[in-house]
Amino acid sequence: MKHVIAALCLATSAHGACPPPPDIAAEEARLLAEVRVAPNERAARVISDRMWALWAKAPDAKAQDLLDRGMSARRVADYATAWDAFDALTRYCPDYAEGYNQRAFVAFLRQDYEAALVDLDLAIARSPNHVAAIAGKALTLIGLKRDGEAQRVLREALALNPWLAERRYLRDLDEREL
Repeated sequence: MKHVIAALCLATSAHGACPPPPDIAAEEARLLAEVRVAPNERAARVISDRMWALWAKAPDAKAQDLLDRGMSARRVADYATAWDAFDALTRYCPDYAEGYNQRAFVAFLRQDYEAALVDLDLAIARSPNHVAAIAGKALTLIGLKRDGEAQRVLREALALNPWLAERRYLRDLDEREL
């Protein structure tokens, strides 16, 4: 049966349709449980890097190439090329969360917070425990000056990974702000 499924996935990929994203739920849950009890920030960073490796495993070679191309362009601040690559990735693989998360990051860097928020919501809808997308949403809400909402979302992210660097934005809120 596995061979039939693999053959169908290869045939689908060869015809231009993106295969389903890899099922990372069990490994992601295991890593999230591990990071919550990490003894220190350094240990948590190693676990977070393993989460990033999961999220950045695209459904097929074409999707991986688009993701890698976009991330390389973003690293050198070539936001137009990065946007185009991530836009192509989200069109090709509309069920793959990381395409939206990365496109949101480019929008955030451009200070287009509204566009970033839309893509972050799309990423989170596809990967509800994508702690980086959730933290990114909190930062985007801060950029939009929606501080009460940002604090709630930041708390959601920190419940998943208490070692996030974004924890420095956490503040005690008056009940009226919540």
